[in-house]
Amino acid sequence: MLRHYRRELLRSDVQAGVALSALLIPAGMAYAQAAGLDPVYGLYAASVPLIAYALFGPSQILVLGPDSSLTPLIVAAMLPFASRDPRTRIVVASALAVLAGAMCVLGGVARLGFLTDLLSLPVRYGYLTGIAVTVAVGQVPKLLGISGRSGSLFDSISDINHGIVHRSVRWESVTVGVAVLALVLLMRRWKPTMPGILLAVIGAIAACTAFGLRQRGLMMVGDLPRHLPRLAWPALSMHDATELVTAAFGVALVSFADTSLLSQSFARRSGSDVNPNEELIALGFANMASGLFQGFPVSASASRTPVAESSGARTQLTGIVAAVVIGAVLLGAPRVFRNLPVAALAGIVIAAAIGLVEVGPIIRLARVRPTEMIQGVVAFAGVAIVGAIRGVLIAVAVSLVTFFAKGWRPHITTLVRVDGFKGYHDIDRHPEGRQVPGLVLLRFDAPLFFANAGSFRREVLRSADPSVGVRRVIVTAEPITDVDSTATETLGDLVVELQRRGITFAFAELKGHVRETLERAGLVEQIGRSRFYRTIGEAVKAYLAEESVEWVDWEDR
Repeated sequence: MLRHYRRELLRSDVQAGVALSALLIPAGMAYAQAAGLDPVYGLYAASVPLIAYALFGPSQILVLGPDSSLTPLIVAAMLPFASRDPRTRIVVASALAVLAGAMCVLGGVARLGFLTDLLSLPVRYGYLTGIAVTVAVGQVPKLLGISGRSGSLFDSISDINHGIVHRSVRWESVTVGVAVLALVLLMRRWKPTMPGILLAVIGAIAACTAFGLRQRGLMMVGDLPRHLPRLAWPALSMHDATELVTAAFGVALVSFADTSLLSQSFARRSGSDVNPNEELIALGFANMASGLFQGFPVSASASRTPVAESSGARTQLTGIVAAVVIGAVLLGAPRVFRNLPVAALAGIVIAAAIGLVEVGPIIRLARVRPTEMIQGVVAFAGVAIVGAIRGVLIAVAVSLVTFFAKGWRPHITTLVRVDGFKGYHDIDRHPEGRQVPGLVLLRFDAPLFFANAGSFRREVLRSADPSVGVRRVIVTAEPITDVDSTATETLGDLVVELQRRGITFAFAELKGHVRETLERAGLVEQIGRSRFYRTIGEAVKAYLAEESVEWVDWEDR
């Protein structure tokens, strides 16, 4: 990037980097706290990946860092280690970042960037809504000033209930947290170009200093260590590392889904293009760098990159400048957050979680495709009930099952002629349509493979009833894009059965590569080369001529 850098972009990139750091510093600390880590580790995770992505990333202005969508995954991954030394938490989080990063790099090298398609839109909405609820509820105890566990959604609800029942809520904490939350949401709504999070943090520090809330026992972030992130291998035993594999897969999938979608969105706006496999590799290196320098898993976010863009960012030098500013704060002003309440960070995280919920698209989806909302509800329930890590797997499983179900039980219909309309049409939509006597035109809207070959055979045989005068079945095969070995075997048996009934079988509009498969299987000879027609009209004319059927089409009247 620097080798081809144009000097005239320097001023805008530096200004954008300074502005970006004002968002990254409080947000990084807030996400670290939400994950159950010391806030300083959030600054490490907010700075080191910026440098790594600047070196390897294909996007010009994409910004990586800690993100609310990954927080429950990190928390869930650390739960089995909760009883150990507190220092183990950052080791586990760092190891998780290294493992997830390695998976991303290997996936990019293997050109698996298409795997983000495993999360369909309704499943993604449901999953992110579940994540948002889990994150937001998990921060409520900190906002209330009560002790809470870094656990499941139900653990957080139990902690909230316990604090309210035993009247241990700190109203100073509630006031600060709610004020920060309200300010961030209002600024996001009315002044999105202004650094609402920075203003909220400054206001919280000023208020706590003025009213002496630290002396009154309100929990504060405190002084940060005066040093830069250090290279440290997250040493875990092989057994412990194995326990993190599932969580690492979830982190890799979710972080790449977020990063890829955002990267492509900004690339389209700038008229450029981003290779998803290159993006996957860059994300992997950024996560590995974060883990090796005492950070935790990172992703792209829809809140940081727009800030960089609106501040004038032109290249990845913006991220490098932001990382340098964060380092300068760590070395030169580690006490600046001494009077920053933990409740303020909780308010920031809750605001970020609220931003994950896309109300408009969800309402539109419910109106346009209400059946798909069931997928979203299942994904939401998976995250809320069994946790974020298993929720990722449930979300992927729901998408795969939905896809498989559409191929397993595809739409099958008989085509009819409708007066006044050219072509042949679905009888379900046009019950008034007419069938050519003795002819069944059957359309099968899916590839033919092992899961649906049986249903295809049953539907053809059901339609091919010689007692009602059926003489020929023609499959209008334009939607059939592939035929596997199970389907070819089934087709051969079907042709024999139809011949036994005295009914001929034919294809219309069969794709060339599918016909080649049938040719290699010997089915073209078995069916008869003359029974493969280029169009439905050609197939119907051949049938009328061969069977001497009287038929008056509406166009011939």
